[in-house]
Amino acid sequence: MSDSPRLDEQAIAKAAQLGISSQLDAAEKINVDVRTDLLKVVQGQADSINVSGQGLVLQTDIRVQEMELRLDNVAIDPLSALLGQIELTHPVNAIAKFVLTQEDLNRTLSSDYVKNKMQNLDLDVEGQIVTMALQQVELLLPYQNKIDVNGSALLTEKGNTRQLGFNAVIRPRTHQQPILIESFKCTGGENISLELAVALLEKMKQLTQLPFIELEKMALRVKELEVNPGRLTLHTEAHVKEIPQA
Repeated sequence: MSDSPRLDEQAIAKAAQLGISSQLDAAEKINVDVRTDLLKVVQGQADSINVSGQGLVLQTDIRVQEMELRLDNVAIDPLSALLGQIELTHPVNAIAKFVLTQEDLNRTLSSDYVKNKMQNLDLDVEGQIVTMALQQVELLLPYQNKIDVNGSALLTEKGNTRQLGFNAVIRPRTHQQPILIESFKCTGGENISLELAVALLEKMKQLTQLPFIELEKMALRVKELEVNPGRLTLHTEAHVKEIPQA
């Protein structure tokens, strides 16, 4: 039997592709593959939905160079599907791959969404709480399997606030190893105590081990990071509430 989509699948997929494209903030290319039939659509079912694209803006200031999203055994709204809008009636687990350029990453890090998530991080320094507010973070991807992080933050300790600049080199998580911090150093002539450095590294470890990355329409569990010069690939499991459309 041929794996090529039937005419009814092609018609539904084409309508869905046009519907998603019209609602994205930006998309260089978008492709939707729906495996189902008209009877299943009327019953609110689809065997699988694959969405792939390039240059997609998923929400304000979050852009991905490439995306592949696969959903199986999907419950959909039948009327919306026939009109070209693939709307999930129940959240579904999926497999997703995202490729981000270095520019995409830093655009995301400077977005209000990320800044709000990273405000006022508490560091436990031998029982004393030091509050860190990140001001700027820049990621560089000059090498394979390494991420170079430059950042600045305000540290508040016992009512006193001072600025800290830092650089860290991180090896990303793979199937063989957890995330490793290869080096950490202060920049701009600043210094911190060994105890504060340990607390800061522990906080970085906690942030990189968060079980999910929350977006507006999906929660992502990162299984593996693949770093090549200039680009980062995330292999993830996703809990999707809505097909990305805006």
